[in-house]
Amino acid sequence: MLIDTPTDRPATPEPTTAATEPTSAPPRRRHDDAPDTASLFTRLAALEEGPERDAVRDELVTAWLPMAHRIAGRFRDRGESVEDLRQVAALGLVKAIDRFDPERGAFESYAVPTITGEVKRHFRDRMWALRVPRRVQELRNKVRVARRELTQNPGSPEPSTADIAAHTGLTEEEVSAGMEALESFSTLSLDAELSAGDDGYSLADTLGTSDNSYDVVVDRESAKEGLRRLPERERAILYMRFFEDMTQSRIADQLGISQMHVSRLISRSCARVRDEAMGRRPARRGPGRRPAP
Repeated sequence: MLIDTPTDRPATPEPTTAATEPTSAPPRRRHDDAPDTASLFTRLAALEEGPERDAVRDELVTAWLPMAHRIAGRFRDRGESVEDLRQVAALGLVKAIDRFDPERGAFESYAVPTITGEVKRHFRDRMWALRVPRRVQELRNKVRVARRELTQNPGSPEPSTADIAAHTGLTEEEVSAGMEALESFSTLSLDAELSAGDDGYSLADTLGTSDNSYDVVVDRESAKEGLRRLPERERAILYMRFFEDMTQSRIADQLGISQMHVSRLISRSCARVRDEAMGRRPARRGPGRRPAP
């Protein structure tokens, strides 16, 4: 009886691992600036306040600072220097390190939104020359991104308000508000030169000046009703004094009264007109007193 041995039949190839096991998803890519500092965070959490804890904290800041600088670089060319942005991002990194709980996951997942939020708050709260509602700031950002996306291809025309509205889903009124905010991010000095020629002029040169004549018009209109209520003789005295530039002595000679009397009439008439112009009722005379003739 013949025995069929393994050497008597052709060998069957073993199934490969690739054919039998499903391909696993590629591991999450880590950035080169994301160091392995899990042991340092565990040590930091166990330490009390003091020099040793401060040294571990400084070591963590140094290790993760390149990541903070990378995040700051995303916000370049927005009106703020890269160095200032790095300072803000470093502040966000310190906050992230102080608040991080090692038992809740990887530090990078917590630090990135913390640092990004700190930089965005810097733009929102510090970079605007005027206080602008947050809603308008968000519209500005959406319009800015939409304009960049619509003009990224060479030769692309400048998008219209309707184009940006269709791209972002905003209304045209909202797009207009965002475009106005784009031009209002920073203020312009009144001494800024507006022309590059030899006859250049500044923004201040285009502004009007105060016209004192408007004050005169307001004063005249305010005094008009009070003057109408004066007795005829008192109106005539004020006219001769202030419009014909006559002296009190000449007015007294013309009316046949004393110069002192003219002076009292002028003072009393002016006070009455002034009181009415200011919205106050003239003071009542005491009992038994009659106006001077």
